[in-house]
Amino acid sequence: MNSQLESLAKAIKRKKKKKKRCKVITVSSGKGGVGKTGVSISLAYALSSIFGKKVLLLDCDIGLGNVHVVLNLRPDKSIRSLLNGEKIENVIQSVKGLDVILGFSGIESFIDFESFESADFIYQLEKVFENYDYVVIDNAAGLNKQTVSFSRIADSTYIVTTPEPTALTDAYAFVKSMYKLYDYSSFKVIINMCASKREGYKTYERLRDSAKTFLGLNLPLVGILPFSERVKECLLKKKLILESYPSDPYSLEIKRIVQLEVGEIIKEDLKEGFISRLLGFLK
Repeated sequence: MNSQLESLAKAIKRKKKKKKRCKVITVSSGKGGVGKTGVSISLAYALSSIFGKKVLLLDCDIGLGNVHVVLNLRPDKSIRSLLNGEKIENVIQSVKGLDVILGFSGIESFIDFESFESADFIYQLEKVFENYDYVVIDNAAGLNKQTVSFSRIADSTYIVTTPEPTALTDAYAFVKSMYKLYDYSSFKVIINMCASKREGYKTYERLRDSAKTFLGLNLPLVGILPFSERVKECLLKKKLILESYPSDPYSLEIKRIVQLEVGEIIKEDLKEGFISRLLGFLK
C-alpha cells in the first residue's frame, strides 16, 4: 500500500502547478477515545460551511468507521462498496454542505485489508481528490500500515490527544515513528477535552518538550479544545455542535483552528468588527 499511496501523493503534488490544488489533511491519534472523529467532522464542516471550501470527508478508520453514525448517513454506501467495484461517484454522499465517503464497521475477511492496496482504489481516490479544495481524512487510531500511509500523503497531520497520560504517550509514539521512519514532520497538535486552557498548555508543553529533546522536532500547537457536555449531547442527538451551538467554546476554538488553516478571516467576524468600530465612532 505504501508504494500505491506514494503514487497518490506524487499525483497530488503535481497539481501544485495548477491554479486550484486540493489540500489533504489527516486527523490522527495515538489511541482511541480522544475525540478524533468529532474533530475531523467539525474541521470538515467548518471548512465547508464557514469558509466556503469544497470539502470531502474521507473515513479511513478501517473496520471501525463511525462517521455515518454522527452524520446520520446510510452505511451501505461506503469504502467497502468502492473496494467491491462500485464507482466512486456512486459512493460519495452529501450532507450539510460537504461530501463524505464513509468507512465501514467490522472486518469480514482479509480481502478488506488487501483491497486497500489495490491500484484501482488509489486511482479512484486520485481522480476524485482534484475536485475539492480540501480532503479531510479521519484516520484510524493507533499506528499501523494504513494510518502511517494515509498520514504520509497528507499536507498536514493533525495529532489529536488529551491530558490523559496514555493518550499523550501514544501521541508522541505516533509522531516519533512517522518522523524517524519516514522523515515526516508536517504535524499540528490539538489538545482535546481540556478542563482549562492552563491544562491544555501544560499537556502540550509535555508533548512539545519531548519532541524537541528527543527528536529535535518542533510541534506547533493549533488549538486547545475544552471539555464540553454539549459535544456528548450533540453526539447522542446526531447533530453537529458547530451547527447547534456555534457560540460554544468548543465551536469557537474549532473555527479558530480552521481560520489558521485557511489563512482567511471569518466573514461574520469581519462584519461584527466593522459594526463594533462604527458604534464606537458614533458614541
